[in-house]
Amino acid sequence: ASHSSISDTRVCPPVSNMEEPAADSITLEVLTEARETVTCSPLGVINTPMIPWCQTTLPLHVPCNIYLKLENMQRTGSFKIRGVANQFSRRSKGDHFVTMSAGNYGKSFAYASKHFGIKGKVVMPDTAPVSRSLLIQQTFGIEVERVPTSCLLNAVNRCVREDNMTFMHSYNDPDLIAGHASLGFEILEVVPNPEVVVVNCGGGGLLAGVAAAIKLSGCEKTRIYGVEPEEACTMYRSFIEKRPVGMDSKSIAAGLAPPSAGALPYVLCQKYVEEIVLVTDEEIKSAVSTLYKAGLVVEPSGCAALAALVNGKIPDVTGKNVVVVLSGGNIGKDELTKFPD
Repeated sequence: ASHSSISDTRVCPPVSNMEEPAADSITLEVLTEARETVTCSPLGVINTPMIPWCQTTLPLHVPCNIYLKLENMQRTGSFKIRGVANQFSRRSKGDHFVTMSAGNYGKSFAYASKHFGIKGKVVMPDTAPVSRSLLIQQTFGIEVERVPTSCLLNAVNRCVREDNMTFMHSYNDPDLIAGHASLGFEILEVVPNPEVVVVNCGGGGLLAGVAAAIKLSGCEKTRIYGVEPEEACTMYRSFIEKRPVGMDSKSIAAGLAPPSAGALPYVLCQKYVEEIVLVTDEEIKSAVSTLYKAGLVVEPSGCAALAALVNGKIPDVTGKNVVVVLSGGNIGKDELTKFPD
């Protein structure tokens, strides 16, 4: 597929009526071109550090060579800016965009909107921390509307219909996924043939992008695992039901609790991901605390992959090179006080 065909497959609102997504539109050529876009983006996306576990003070109880990809140090505090950089480069700058997000995507979207001088609006679930909405409104001057999680799509569709806004999806979008794939290429530069890669999964955009980049780069034997909270396991359920499903998700990891799995991420994950494993909120909380004690500030949504590894949820890792993505660090001092010492 040429790069133009990826745009042609873009699904326009109404958001709920997704067409059958084409996994084959995500080619190595498309991902390589997107990586170039992300790297050269005026938004200042960085190639985040990847450090071996032995260079940290983290206690080691896992018999493998672990590498931590520190996406908590990325601009805007999470990997989301990668996909956003590619999305904005492929959209008409005159549009008025709307998106839905529990926080991290909204923050990157708002950062980009302010940078490019574009009007935007973020529809947030009313369960998201108020500090997130205030940051988006006050720091970036972007409008926020808070609604119950079940009403997110309705609110977005209303903005599209009544206010003539263009919907920018926070996980089910080929340009976004192609942007996130840049993280996969960065992993391969440090560990050219990782045996296991563990990635957090919410709507599935990051997992799909990283998995596609690694597999299409020729690492057919790499096992890639997605990790979800038990109470927000939309991709896990989608794998069982063989179609993207939604659920009333609740988790301390709000960023991993979307209303449903993305249709395109689902198809790509089916193709490139070994399995989706689940962790409890308690395991996630413990991972946040463990990382914090070692000087790494990582939010609950950014820790699920590590929680899965240290709690023995990832099979056959003994002696293997294992990459774990710490996907975000947006957690306030007020939130950190709720975690065990």
